[in-house]
Amino acid sequence: MADDDIHLSRRNLLRAGGATLTGAALAMAGPVSAAQNPPGGPAVPADTGAVQGGRIVFPNWRGAGDRTPPPPPAPMPLEKRVGFCLVGLGRLSLEELLPAFAESKKARVVALMSGSPDKAKLVAQQYGIPADAVYGYGEWDRLKGNAAVQAVYIVTPNAVHRDQVVAAAGAGKHVLCEKPMANSAAEARDMIAACERANVRLMIAYRCQYEPYNREVARLARSGAFGKPRLIQAFNGQTTGLPEQWRLKKALAGGGALPDIGIYCLNTTRALLGEEPVSVQAQVFSPPEDSKFAEVEETVSFTLQFPSGVIAQCLTSYGVHEARKLSVHTPAADIELQNAFAYEGQRLVISHKDGKQQSRDNRVLAQKNQFALEIDHFACCVIENRRPRTPGEEGLQDHVLMEAIYEAARTGAPVKVGPPPGAGGGLDVTRGPELDEAG
Repeated sequence: MADDDIHLSRRNLLRAGGATLTGAALAMAGPVSAAQNPPGGPAVPADTGAVQGGRIVFPNWRGAGDRTPPPPPAPMPLEKRVGFCLVGLGRLSLEELLPAFAESKKARVVALMSGSPDKAKLVAQQYGIPADAVYGYGEWDRLKGNAAVQAVYIVTPNAVHRDQVVAAAGAGKHVLCEKPMANSAAEARDMIAACERANVRLMIAYRCQYEPYNREVARLARSGAFGKPRLIQAFNGQTTGLPEQWRLKKALAGGGALPDIGIYCLNTTRALLGEEPVSVQAQVFSPPEDSKFAEVEETVSFTLQFPSGVIAQCLTSYGVHEARKLSVHTPAADIELQNAFAYEGQRLVISHKDGKQQSRDNRVLAQKNQFALEIDHFACCVIENRRPRTPGEEGLQDHVLMEAIYEAARTGAPVKVGPPPGAGGGLDVTRGPELDEAG
């Protein structure tokens, strides 16, 4: 008898399976043990899977020595996803956010708002957005009438965030706003108040708090697995050209390297510990011969002291080769996250004692699009009417601290800071509930 008469081919095996594998096909496929199947459900076919709890599930086909594969994606039907209007069509929107929405499971772009009509028209055609769902800046009354839009994602220069958030809240739309939240703490307070009056959700897009490697560093630091953190080092730097860009105009950006990229060092350190610093010291420098920095700073160094005794040294600059690093030093380990604040390419290395030897462990996590993760988190908050992990209060606290950093640099003396008034003690006083595994 020929081999193909004895053994089912992979194609025939799948055909035989259909929704279930039965008879000879199941016998040929071999038994599927309970240990291989998803917990809490009946046995499912090895290769065709089954529907359980609104998801398609497969048993683990890997051996015990390999990592269990993640379940297949379970996106919401398009018509049930939260509809977003993307406000601003600059580099971040076109290069990162629109592709991220394609990876989103709970959100979709249904409208655009831009000050460049030709660009908006082209982007709408590219992404299948109706022509009548394209708005100019200021057309909030018309946007208000679009029931398909439940939320807006504001991706414009910092100086216009306040007015756009207030307008979006007035239109009854939930708001996801890029960092920094605004140009000042006063503007941030106005934004929070407007969203509270309108009973809409406000979230600040601190993508690193949703990125898996950053979350793992925070988990390790808080778990005490290698002892309590003692020192933290955070660096975020890059070179900056094009003197005419808005990020180098103080009126539009509010500052230079600090609010643009240094805020990642500040916010990540706070989120990692869950504490609020009690004092800050700082220095600011701009090369006098470089006209790009006539209005904003090139380089900032600042030190944060926390109630637990942790000292965080943070550096940010527009004048150095791109590097983005985070290190947490404990009595038992050095936890280093390379490319910590980058869009991709994170690498986590843990140096620690292993018996009589020194080990350097590379911890490898599944890569996920951090923009898609933050978008889906906000979509969940809209659907379930719950507070985001990074609400407006989180962005406000960063503004309060950045203003203290500038003051410390101006005076050369430490500036006392602390948690927001009335926040009380405890951890994460400016944040919403901890993320679940789905983000």
